[in-house]
Parts: sequence; C-alpha cells; structure tokens
Amino acid sequence: MNAIFLAIVLIAFAVAAYRQAIWTPPADDPEAASPMQDLALGMIDTAESSVTLALGLIGVMALFLGLMKVAEAGGLLRIIAKTLRPVMVRLFPEVPADHPAMGAIIMNMSANALGLGNAATPFGIRAMQELDTLNPHKGTATNAMALFLAINTSSVTLLPTGVIALRAAAGSTDPAGIVPTTLVATIASTTIAILSCKLLQRAFPPPPPDPVPHDAAEPPETPPQPAQPADDPVAAPLPEAEDAAYPGWVSAAVLLGILALVPLTVLYGKQIAPWIVPGLMVLLLGFGAAKRVRVYESFVEGARDGFQVAVRIIPYLVAILVAVGMFRQSGAMGYLIEPLGAVTGLVGLPAEALPMALMRPLSGSGAYGILASIIQDPAVGPDSYTGYLVSTIQGSTETTFYVLAVYFGAVQVRRVRHALPAALTADFAGVVAAVAICLVLYGSLA
Repeated sequence: MNAIFLAIVLIAFAVAAYRQAIWTPPADDPEAASPMQDLALGMIDTAESSVTLALGLIGVMALFLGLMKVAEAGGLLRIIAKTLRPVMVRLFPEVPADHPAMGAIIMNMSANALGLGNAATPFGIRAMQELDTLNPHKGTATNAMALFLAINTSSVTLLPTGVIALRAAAGSTDPAGIVPTTLVATIASTTIAILSCKLLQRAFPPPPPDPVPHDAAEPPETPPQPAQPADDPVAAPLPEAEDAAYPGWVSAAVLLGILALVPLTVLYGKQIAPWIVPGLMVLLLGFGAAKRVRVYESFVEGARDGFQVAVRIIPYLVAILVAVGMFRQSGAMGYLIEPLGAVTGLVGLPAEALPMALMRPLSGSGAYGILASIIQDPAVGPDSYTGYLVSTIQGSTETTFYVLAVYFGAVQVRRVRHALPAALTADFAGVVAAVAICLVLYGSLA
C-alpha cells in the first residue's frame, strides 16, 4: 500500500506539473485557476469530504455490527458451521473431518458470508495454523491451503454489511440493493475459485515431504495409560449434540435454498431489496431473543465495536481519498482510463468503474476509497448503474494480496504454488459476474 499510495501522488503531481507548464490562461477568463491550483483546492476539498463521510458512517456501522454481535452471541455461526461440515469434507479431502482446521475453515467462511470481516480474519489465521500441522513440507502451501485462500478471497456473501453501510452513508435510497448482485457475483467467483484450484494443483505439484530423521522413524512405544474415570472433565468427550454435523440432507437443502435465491433475486431483486434492512434487524434480534441472548447489551457491545472501526478508518480514508482525488484532479486518471474505458465500456464496465476493478485485488483501503469517491460523486451517485456496479465489485471479492500476505505470513509459507493465480482468476470471474448481473438488474449496454 505504501508504494501504491506514493505512486498515485507522484504521478498526479507530475501530470499536473506538465499541464501547468503548457497551460495558458483562457482569453475570456484570465483569472481562471491553473491546473496546479485546481490540484491544491481538490486536495483540501477531498480531505474535508472524507472526514464528513466517515462521521456519517459511524452510526450505520454501529447498527450493523451491533446486529451481527447479537447473531454471533446466539450461536448463528455455530449453526452455519454444523450445516456446512458435510460439504467441506468433500472440498478438503486432505483434512480429517474432526481436525480443528475444519472447524476454523467453516467459522471463517461463515463469518465472511455474514459480512463479519473483523471476525473472519482471526478464524482464517487459525485455519492456516491448523492446516500447517498437516503440512508435510513446511514453507510450501498445500492443496488445502491454496483452496482455502482462493475461497476466502471469493467467498459467497449473503450480506455485504460494510458496503451497505457505506451506501447508506452516501445517501442511497436503496442501500441493500446490492445484496442480490453480490450473491450472484460471489457464487460465480467462488465456483471459479474451486475449479481453478482443482485444475491448477496438477500444474503445481507439491514437493516431496520433508525427510524424517532415521532415529525418529520408529518412535518408542509408550506404556499404556490407565483409564481415566468417566466423570473426569478432561477425559470426558464433548456432547455429541454440540459438535456433530447436521444430516447430509439438511446441508443439501440449505445449499439448494441458496441457489434458489439466485433466480428470485434476478427476477424480484428490486422489490425484495427495500425489505432487507428492516427485516434483517427484526430477524436477527428475534433470533437472539429466542436463544435467550440479552439483545440490548449484545447490540450495544457490537455497536461499540462498530464505532471504533469507523473511527479507525478515518486516517486511511483521508489518505486514499486525497490520493485518488489528486489523481483525478490532475488529469492523470483521464489519460489512463479513456483508452481502456472505451473498450471496457462496450461490455458494461464504464470508465468510472474501471479503477475499482483494477484496485480491488491490490488494496482493500484503496478500493474502499475509490468506491467512496465514486458513490459520493454527485454526477454518479450510489443508485446509478455505476454506483451499483462498483458496490457489487467491492462486496464480491476480498483483497487478494492482503489475504495472501496475512494468512500465509502467519505460518511462514513462502512458496504459495497455485494459490495466487487461482485467487486472481476468481477475482476476474467476480468482476465479470458483477457486470453481468448489474446489467440485468440496473442497466443496459444501450
């Protein structure tokens, strides 16, 4: 991110300096601002508007994270984990069904599906650490690690809470209108992530296992341990009802239900969208109350976290919005986007949205800043086709390079094998699917 931020600022300054050097005041307006003056004024205005945007975001973030805290306290993540376990065993045949890695993977994917970014990262790191215990060659990604990372960067998202919150703060009349488009795009990107991983793992075979020392080949026998009493809390097994997965037909029914949502959202997405936010609040609070959660206290605790998250992003938001504003105000964005946008615009990716598609895999904060600047632009707005498209792209994929660095860095994996190309392939598929579904629901090529 340091290099990206510095490069944007330097390029913007260089382009503005070039335009300033060849600039002559117009004859009819000798007092007109020069390109460098426009750049300076644009920087100040963007800094002010970014703080205003962040302040407006605090309340919306507090609302959504408060609701998520109630659902988490009620055990919603555990229910989802038990539902998905039979499917995960087939996706990750190298991982034993009862291994701790499986539970961490499911919890990570469940948190991502609900838009709990802060909760998903610890689960993801834990999953990588547990997968590394099964790794026969330390420092090299296994097939399971690569597949987990690719799915993580493209996971099916039922509720992109962060993007909904940003759209609401930007004045959208339909902030949840991206729920159907995000669901379609993430299903497509996740499907491509799984297929590309399974195909690419053949082209990137793992190295042979680390050699085992000769004296460790046959570990000494350990004497049998005396049986512990059944009432010993250490030896007693966990209750089966807590850990056992639901029957396979339950998992199949849930997956079919999710797939059935796709045509419904395509046909009735505009009619369903206004019900999502109020219905979500009622359902999650009702779920928590049914599980005897103290919903008010849990909501306040989650809202406090939302407040802190919104405040923490202010410096990052100011930095990237000012840099992006400089890039646009200097004219550099126009020089880059005009030739490319003329081509991508023919297939539904307008020039205004092209920077978002290019930045999303590289920098989460950068993509977030571009999204904010686009939907805050009065000429575009959050409820235009471009506003829906960039919002869907933001909610459809993760920041690939960030996830790769954090997750693999946690277990010191340096050789990532096919993880990166599979994840980037999924990112591309997510953008293509986002364009397609947004064209169907909110725009046209005409």
